[in-house]
Amino acid sequence: MKQERAITVTGGRLVLPEGVKAGSLRIVDGRIAALGDVAPQDGDETIDARGGLVAPALVDLGVFAVDKPAFHFGGIVRAALMPDQAPPLDLPSRVSHLAKSGKPDVWVHPLAAATRALEGRELAEIALMKAAGARGIATGRQWIGDSGVMLRLLQYAAMLDLVVVTHAEDAALAGSAAATAGEIATRLGLPAAPAEAEALAVARDVALAEMSGARVHFRQLTTRAAIDIVREAKARGVRVTAGVTPAHFMLSDLATADFRTFARLSPPLRCESDRQAVIEAIGDGTIDVVCSGHDPRGPEDKRLPFADAAPGMAGAETLLAMTLTLVRDEVIDFARAFDLLAGAPARLLGAEAGALREGFEGDVALIDPERPWVVDRRKMEATAGNTPFDGQPAQGRVLALFKGGVRL
Repeated sequence: MKQERAITVTGGRLVLPEGVKAGSLRIVDGRIAALGDVAPQDGDETIDARGGLVAPALVDLGVFAVDKPAFHFGGIVRAALMPDQAPPLDLPSRVSHLAKSGKPDVWVHPLAAATRALEGRELAEIALMKAAGARGIATGRQWIGDSGVMLRLLQYAAMLDLVVVTHAEDAALAGSAAATAGEIATRLGLPAAPAEAEALAVARDVALAEMSGARVHFRQLTTRAAIDIVREAKARGVRVTAGVTPAHFMLSDLATADFRTFARLSPPLRCESDRQAVIEAIGDGTIDVVCSGHDPRGPEDKRLPFADAAPGMAGAETLLAMTLTLVRDEVIDFARAFDLLAGAPARLLGAEAGALREGFEGDVALIDPERPWVVDRRKMEATAGNTPFDGQPAQGRVLALFKGGVRL
């Protein structure tokens, strides 16, 4: 779909990289044409934001399914798709097909499988997949345990200037664990892995990133020890970034105490100290991205004993509202919130989006940050309602969403 008529949004609060500013925004031919003191021109469609936020639409880095209704509810119009598909995204033809799969409602940016069949042994045809539309490389749900393979991958990615999105969990330590080792896992009798499994994986990949000069993004950083490693690496100039999902700054492993499998996640929920460390890292800039980790799982995957259930959550619809809790708690401001949700992921993907800036794609969301609602798995737009936030009151709703200047 192409924008047929220019749009001017008036009476809103523009969420700009430098802060929130009252003003108007004009979108022409699918791109942002003007910001600030802007008046509608003849023939424009005029939309009154009525004092609400006018923000960049969300860019979700690392989803496992293209779920358009859920994305639109949550304000997402651009999503980086993980290679863990059936079959995996390890061939240019598969990447090309998925890159077109969201049209015309969602921009889909496939992440190429780092290795053939995501087995962690033989590098996939990454250059050909980049030409086919891949915006990055990903190791999938697994960590590449062979350091030689990982170094070759990073060297190759550095030559192609593609970010490598990695899962940070030492597989030999994590095994098939369903929980983080500690008091809660012991009381519940769950198979558990030490939190250090994350720190060990991060330490190795930071060292390899430093050797290769590659850009490495840790899709989820959830423990204090791993966060400290990344914080120190950034101070040295290593090209590493990190993300997290709202579950890991909103919930601790106490959420698993009733064996509810909606809280069965990968990586597993951590102790309260680690949850607080994640919040601190968001506040000080160590964590760059907040993503949904959207991975809808049906009853056949979740109505099982906790240790046997598939990890994952339907996160697209709650991503915005849960991140806005950090604004209300004064951990971050609106500008930082939307850089976490849109700006930083767009930069990692090399997309001219994720910020209200002249010349960027007209991907815009009109948001009421105070609109109350209750998360209800039975009413979710996602293909499955496996949210760990079921029944939780929330604030912040998308009132209107535009992709390239076209209202969705």
